Amino acid sequence: MPLRLPDRLPAIDLLKSENIFVIDETKGHAQQVRPLRIVILNLMPLKITTETDLIRLLSNTPLHIDITFMKLRSHVSKNTSVEHMRMFYKYFDKLQDKKFDGMIITGAPVEQMDFEKVNYWKEITEVFQWSRTHVTSTMYICWAAQAGLYYHYHIPKYPLEKKMFGIFPQYATQKEKYPIFRGFDNQFNMPHSRHTEIKKEDIIACPELTLIAESPVSGVSMVMARDGREFFITGHMEYNPETLDTEYRRDKGKRKDVDIPVNYYIDNDPQKGPNVTWRAHGNLLFTNWINYYVYQTTPYDISLIE
Repeated sequence: MPLRLPDRLPAIDLLKSENIFVIDETKGHAQQVRPLRIVILNLMPLKITTETDLIRLLSNTPLHIDITFMKLRSHVSKNTSVEHMRMFYKYFDKLQDKKFDGMIITGAPVEQMDFEKVNYWKEITEVFQWSRTHVTSTMYICWAAQAGLYYHYHIPKYPLEKKMFGIFPQYATQKEKYPIFRGFDNQFNMPHSRHTEIKKEDIIACPELTLIAESPVSGVSMVMARDGREFFITGHMEYNPETLDTEYRRDKGKRKDVDIPVNYYIDNDPQKGPNVTWRAHGNLLFTNWINYYVYQTTPYDISLIE
């Protein structure tokens, strides 16, 4: 089954060239099925890149999925055109009476700021609270994971001496217990690109949270709450192969805390390009989330979500 996307979204043509089955809204309305409704609050600077990365991963399921992009009135994107945002994104206050089967909240380039000093903090916390009664399962990514853990569970973040930057092996705790890891190997790789961290001892001390994956190098990577109605992922399983390379070349020589991304380039040589070791598990992660925590959990009558 296809993903149904807003008409003329730039990602459509690219994904079709990759043989991913997507249709626009106009064609999708003619199909008589109950699609899953996924809303994405995209706070990343390069909106089109993030849209495409997430849609690519959501496509690896036989389910019919409708995608809606959310934006905040208190945040204006500096790197994406006003026309793109107007055409493809809807304000939170225009969506807050609707319910969704799943939600994804992305990272944002504000992690070194105190949460309360982020100019859209008040509005995004309203989104966090709204999701608990209007969404079956919410996936928080990178900064959003830190922000969600702080807002819901009072988990602090801590600055790192040097940017956590590269591909790091992760290990699931009690892998067979959680369907989110169905089909995973004992070790899986996860891209990280962040200047702050959350600490294991803080997660363990909170009885409402379950640490489900971690790394001896990059630390806490996945936390689950409310029996899978909330997932907090500190890395970027959605990243495409070139993302860390783009970040490295952008920041090279401009920041003192950025080295060559760890375990990323072939033979640790930027001229040889990335060695892609995380995408299979990235696809599996999103497929398992959709299947076990959204599709098999959400009510058929979406108005019954609570």
